[in-house]
Formats: sequence, C-alpha cells, structure tokens
Amino acid sequence: MKSNQIFRLFILVLLALSGCEKANIDVDTTAVNGSAIGEVSGVWAKGSTQIIKGDIIIPEGKSLTIEEGVTVLMDTIAKPEIIVKGNLYALGTATNPIKFTVNEFYKTAQKKFGKLWGGILAGPTCEELVLDYTIIEYGGSTTSDASTSVKMGLYKAVAGENLPALWFSNAKGKLVVQNSVFRNLQEDCTYIEGGKIIFANNVFYTTGVTGGEAMNFKSGCLADIAYNLVYSTNTNALKLSNTGDKTPQAYIIAYNNTLLNTGWRRPTAKGGSVWMESTVRADLYNNLFANTRFGVKRDPKKPEDARSTYSNNWYYGYDQLTVNQFQPTGDIIGGKNDVISKVAGENDPKFVNYPVNTSVNNADFNTTWDFHLQGNSPALGKGITNFTRHHQVGIVMKNGITYISPAPSTFVGAYGTKI
Repeated sequence: MKSNQIFRLFILVLLALSGCEKANIDVDTTAVNGSAIGEVSGVWAKGSTQIIKGDIIIPEGKSLTIEEGVTVLMDTIAKPEIIVKGNLYALGTATNPIKFTVNEFYKTAQKKFGKLWGGILAGPTCEELVLDYTIIEYGGSTTSDASTSVKMGLYKAVAGENLPALWFSNAKGKLVVQNSVFRNLQEDCTYIEGGKIIFANNVFYTTGVTGGEAMNFKSGCLADIAYNLVYSTNTNALKLSNTGDKTPQAYIIAYNNTLLNTGWRRPTAKGGSVWMESTVRADLYNNLFANTRFGVKRDPKKPEDARSTYSNNWYYGYDQLTVNQFQPTGDIIGGKNDVISKVAGENDPKFVNYPVNTSVNNADFNTTWDFHLQGNSPALGKGITNFTRHHQVGIVMKNGITYISPAPSTFVGAYGTKI
C-alpha cells in the first residue's frame, strides 16, 4: 500500500512539472495578469498586465498575439530584450492601445531618454511583425556580453551597442507599424534591415541622447512611409541607405510626413532630417519640414540612386539660420515644385496649435500641440497624388488581416485640416 502511494505521488509530481514546463512555453490565454521569462507564444489576453522579468523569446514557427489594452511591464533591473524568432502581432485599438513600458516610478526627468529595457528584436526567421496602436517607451538599453541578443548574434551582436526600440531583419518578411508612438528612447527608434514594410500614422518624439534616427532603413527594404509625425529626433527623421548585402535594393517611398526640429541636437554632417546614402532609391513627396536642420541631404561620397525623385515638399524656418541651411546647394537636395522659404517666417504652414518659435533644441513634447493645418494654410492643396506606392494593394498576413499603405493627400504634411 505504501509503495502504491509513493508511486501515485511520483506521478503527480511529474504531471505538475510537465504543466510548469508547458506554462513557460505557451502563454496562458485566460489569465488577467501574468509574468513571463524565457519562451512565450499564444495570446496575451485583452486588458492584462504582463510583467517581463527577463529576456523573452518567441520561438521560430510560433506566434505571440497581444490583444488590445495589454500593458507589457519591463523589469528595469533585468532590462529585458524581446527576441522574436517567430511572429509577433501587437493589435491595440485607438481607445485601448498596447503599451511596452516601465513602472511609473521610473519615468523621471533623469530617465527621459529611457534605456531602462532593451527592445523588440526580430531575427531573420521572423516572418511577420505588426505593431498597431502600440506605445513603445523608455527602451534602448546598452548591450553587454551577457545580452541574449549578443549571444544569439542578433542586431549588431556586440557589447556596448544601444539597442533600437524595434529591429527587423528579414528581407523576405512583412513588417507593419501603424498608429503607434515611439518615445523616451536612448537612440534609434527603429532599425530595419529588409522586408515589405508599411510605417503609417505614427508619432516619434523625445528620442536620442547623442545619436539615433526615428526610422532607419537598410538594404532589402521596400517601404511605404506616410502620415508620420517626427519631433526633435537627435539625428534624422529618416535615414535611408542601401548598405548591406540584401536584395532587393532598398526603395523607400515617403509621403505626407511632418518633420519638426529634427537633427539640431547632433550638429554633425549626418544630423538633419532625411539622410540619403549608398545607392538607396527614394521617392519623397508632400513632406513638411518645419524648423528642421537641413532638408534632404545626401552622402557626397556614397550618393543615392539617380532614379530617386523629390516633389512638392514644403520647407519652413522661423529664423534665417534655419532657412539658410536647407537651401538646395551642394549636398542639400531640392525637388520639383518644392516650396522652400528664403526668408525667415516665409510660408508659415499655420499649424492649429504649435508655437513655431519653439527652440530647435527642445526635445520635450507637449501632447496638447496640434499639427493639423488651419483652414487658411498655404500648404493645403500643394500635394500630389499621382504616384504609385509599393503596398497599395496590401500586405496580407497569416492571421488574415490585410494592411494597405494609405493613399496620399493633396495637402502637405501628415495632417490636413481638422474634420
């Protein structure tokens, strides 16, 4: 009898251990709150709080879906990395966004530029990644020899690198980032090395201590970039490059974006607004540059593809210094039908609520600002729509959702008049 009881107890222990192992791999889809470390997949349920105590990995061939309203709370001691070898779908809503963040206690002026956790790092086996109505903040920590990304050979795979909030590296993959916010980050918001890509209706602000771009694209990217607001990145709003050995050639179509105060906090050759290099092909239409350092600038030693086109962009500077440095001379590129002020204050786009004399070195963003255009804005009706974008037919995901790059507008910038 006693031996039978011991045997039954042994079986119960084995079943419990098996359950624990499974729980570490497949995320509980019914829990209101949970914590995670190690391998994860499945569903993080609507409205839950997921406490990330260490690096997590979505295994190759598996997916993690994050439902609306989920808070992903990162441990500031462990500074976790989110490694995506499979697929990630973060599907928030306008009224119930997803948030990758830290405890409110750590959101101090001293931590304005984050670096309190790593980033979302999608390796070459990640086929699909979607961030929709998602807030990513206070990330961008610095790697060490102990970092999972370094050990796995991901991103730049060396210690001492400041991680981007989002890295994607599959030239055959699909990446959609829309309706999302990137803020309070140490360096690059995004670093993209290939894929069929849509970046639309996003906001980037308070990013970059000594370097960093809002959107950084390399070889292998076919990207539509539209209706994004970029405020005071340390370096460029867009770094467009064909560096790397991937195919296809990087081809970026950027239209109807609003760029403000970018590049001034990094007063070097590359600090500016849009940087072009290494035979990247780029088409830039209907973009609004307000008080930015430079406009579209090329690397004179490694220029862009000669087929690149520029048209109907708008440049405004509050003071003469700003106006002088975006004039198309030398490495500064001007386009067809561009409106380029020559005198301070000329061609004011007339934002609904933004003091255009705000210091160009200001990195603090006021969420009450409104960058829609007033009804008498001269930038209305100055855009064009007669160009083809990469993904106007759509990018179809395995979960059945199709994402279409938005159609261009006849106004200049990311926002027309308020409806």
